[in-house]
This record gives sequence, structure tokens and C-alpha cells, in this order.
Amino acid sequence: MIAKKGAAEPGLVGDGLLRRLDELEQRVAGLERSLAAAGEASPGVSLPTATDDSSTDDSSGADFSGAESNGADSDGADSGRVSYGGDVRLNGEVSWNIGVTAAAVLELPGASGSAVLAGLGHPTRGALVRRLLTGPATTTQLQQVVANSSTGQLYHHLRTLTNCGLVEPDGRGRYRIPPTAVVPALVLLLASADVAGDLR
Repeated sequence: MIAKKGAAEPGLVGDGLLRRLDELEQRVAGLERSLAAAGEASPGVSLPTATDDSSTDDSSGADFSGAESNGADSDGADSGRVSYGGDVRLNGEVSWNIGVTAAAVLELPGASGSAVLAGLGHPTRGALVRRLLTGPATTTQLQQVVANSSTGQLYHHLRTLTNCGLVEPDGRGRYRIPPTAVVPALVLLLASADVAGDLR
């Protein structure tokens, strides 16, 4: 959990920021409970880590050379493992590795994942995410990325991306990709290109 500073700094931390911090803590706690439940239901869940250095321990044993079928049982007892990770230096350094049994993936709640996929499902939002992966940007800079969209449409797209967790405010009129979403966002872009046949 993040330690909050109370009334000691009344001019530096506004009520809105404290309320947002409380909401984020509640969301993180919910995610931790969901991951813990998935881990209990299906052994083999490895929790992700986001770090500020490029060191990583990729003990997942993942083979990224292509798809293979292992003929696992339909009950998921030997469902195999799905993992991804990366060491990214686009705007700062982020290392991220996660591995989950295939059965655990199928048990994850669908609504939040669908919201993320829908967030990337519009070409304008995809362009915004690609731009923000290179570093934080102001709304003026983002408006240049989506030149054919109105300011209202830009804010609509940013709200959609913020609500699904791909983007967060980074000061007044400025947005960024949260460090914990950098590698997952890149993986989503890569996986969608793979499914579409763009990598072959």
C-alpha cells in the first residue's frame, strides 16, 4: 500500500488527489484479491513486478518461438502456462514478467479485460496509446496525433483509456501510460498484430 500523508501538507495534497489515491488503493486491493483467488484456484500464478531497473529474472521457461499444442486435458489439470514479459526503455525503464496457467487465464474476470481490449479497439485510441508509450504528453500534443478529431472526441477517447487503466493523468492536462501498463500494452499491440497476420 502507498503511505498517505495527512494534514501535514494541506497545500500540496488536495482532497481530489486523496480521494483518487483512496480509489486506486481500493482497486489495487481488489486486483490483489482476484489474483490471489486465481492462484488458489489454479496453482502456477506468478505475480508481475514493475521495476525501475532493467534487471529481470525470467524463470518462466516460456518459449516465444511460436505456437505449440501440448494436448492438455480439457479440465485444465495440465493446461500449460501462458507468460509474457519485457524489459522496456521507451520512457524510463520498466521490467515486467507474468506467468499464469492456461486454466487460470480462463477463470479471470472477463469484464475488465474486455474493457481494456475495447479501449485499444478504436484506431484513434490505439494511436494515442502508441504515442503515450513514448512518454507523457499534453492534450495539445495528443490533439496533433488525432488531428481529425475534435477536442471533445479526444477527451472522450482519453476518458475511455483512463477508465480501463491503460492511461492515467500525469498532472494538469497531461497523460501517460502507467509503468505497470507499459509492457502489457506493448504485448497487446504485438499480440493483436500477430493474430492479424502482420508478423508473418
